[in-house]
Amino acid sequence: MSTAPTAKGPVHSSPGVPEWVGPALESVLGRVAVTLTEVADRFPLFANPGDGRWTTTGRGSWTGGFWAGLLWLRARRTGQETDREAAMRFTGRLADWVDADTATRGLIFWYGTALADTPEVAALRARAARACRDAYDAELGLVPWGSAFGGPRLLARVDGVPGMVPLLASVDPRVASSHLHRHLELCAGEGPLCWSWRYERPVGWAPCDDPPRGWSRGRAWLLLAVADAAHRLETDDLAEAVGRLLQEPAVPPADAAHPDGPLDTSAAAITAVALLKLGHRDQAVALLGELVSTHVTADGRLLNGCYDRSSGTATQHELVWGDFFLAYALAALAGLVDPHDA
Repeated sequence: MSTAPTAKGPVHSSPGVPEWVGPALESVLGRVAVTLTEVADRFPLFANPGDGRWTTTGRGSWTGGFWAGLLWLRARRTGQETDREAAMRFTGRLADWVDADTATRGLIFWYGTALADTPEVAALRARAARACRDAYDAELGLVPWGSAFGGPRLLARVDGVPGMVPLLASVDPRVASSHLHRHLELCAGEGPLCWSWRYERPVGWAPCDDPPRGWSRGRAWLLLAVADAAHRLETDDLAEAVGRLLQEPAVPPADAAHPDGPLDTSAAAITAVALLKLGHRDQAVALLGELVSTHVTADGRLLNGCYDRSSGTATQHELVWGDFFLAYALAALAGLVDPHDA
């Protein structure tokens, strides 16, 4: 694997850190610089596995925070003012989502701001956290999925939990705990795992088929939320949830019901970060080793991520959140970040 040079030179592996971690991190962060040049003032979403060309969005959608987070990781690594300016510029543009009616504000504002070190970004994160707390529905016991992306508003979706838990915990730990535990009760309680539920008065909660029960990122997102809660909330009842959600670390199929279909490396990268947060370092290293040796190109692209198998959207592509969690996990192993900080 080739490495991309930075102002501080290559990362050298520390004792106990696999020798491939440093070069892999350099390569992935080098790809961030290339992506920044290509997308200009737009947010990257997914890239073609052949030529690496990005499909972009103007406002960032639910993935905008991952691009900002990647820029903060690169700025932390290089120490260059130009990298910090790029990170600040894109993070500032996330402000348009503060009052959006969506639980994906957890993904947008936690992962887009937690690695920053400026008072301006801290203030933006605090604004977003208060807005999410104000959206909490006491009857439902959670912040609803919301209407920002269409469809029914009163949903409990597993991808509305990661990021939202630490974001809420920064302003109201009680609400954060309620949000997490209601999703655990619905998505990973008794019976088959189910990643989306709809609330209908007066019936209550009913399971939904989208995303499907075999969805690769269901387990990964919820495990990540539990890992964040373990270090931020006063709760001692998460061990059972961790045991139910953990599987033998491997790159999963995008849908377990279709084991011969596309894989989803982004789910594996999310899981690796959750494992590091939970203290399962050896399992995280094994999973990251598989990603780096098999699915990361010489120029730092994590391929074989699946955006949406059912619609056939970007089924073997580089995904911006896959890149973020891969970079974050490698940075944690290299000592560039503390996995409990973000």
